[in-house]
Amino acid sequence: MSKIRSKGTQPEKLLKKALWHAGIRHKSPKKKLPGNPDISLKKYKLVIFVDGAFWHGYDWENRKNTIKSNREFWIAKIERNRERDQEINAFYRSKGWTVLRFWDFEVKGELGVCLKNVINRLKVLNQNQ
Repeated sequence: MSKIRSKGTQPEKLLKKALWHAGIRHKSPKKKLPGNPDISLKKYKLVIFVDGAFWHGYDWENRKNTIKSNREFWIAKIERNRERDQEINAFYRSKGWTVLRFWDFEVKGELGVCLKNVINRLKVLNQNQ
């Protein structure tokens, strides 16, 4: 478990690189922000998270039943991660920020779609400024 990264994952790097090539300058937050967003665009009050499918419970109701070992621990852990994600989303929205979340497999498989979602959201946010 100590080898599993929470920062600097391949999907995160792919999205950052795609944003940079699209001319969207961003920062990996130096100051610890709530929820540790992977990318923040302070100018637009936008935070982006790239969530791992296992750790954040993608298709949780179906996948919960497939966990075979140490079920109590993993189910409690992943359900708490999902709750925390909702709390973090609510926190940022209450402060007027926009939150985008992508699954790791979406970034790997459909990077263009993810990039387009970010660009479209930035256009909307730019019009509102």
